[in-house]
Amino acid sequence: MINRNEWVEDFQKNLSDLIARSPAADIERNMKAFMAQTFSRLDLVTREEFDIQAQLLQKALQRITALESRLDQLEGRRPADSAAPAADGGVPRDAV
Repeated sequence: MINRNEWVEDFQKNLSDLIARSPAADIERNMKAFMAQTFSRLDLVTREEFDIQAQLLQKALQRITALESRLDQLEGRRPADSAAPAADGGVPRDAV
């Protein structure tokens, strides 16, 4: 006679085998393949690529701000140590 633990293990194994052969498993595989094919057609980027581009953009914006400040100093619009309004009425460049 089979003890209870062996019976439960056999039942779980048989149930797992049945599920693996069921139409649900085929549908799941087909759906995964369909989604992978659909995603491959889209112009998607990985999270890592997105983060790298976000960092590059942040650095570019910082550099643009520094270059704008330097340009204003060179053109005499704003003294380096003064908080006086710029010659354009104090309107920031990015507000235009």
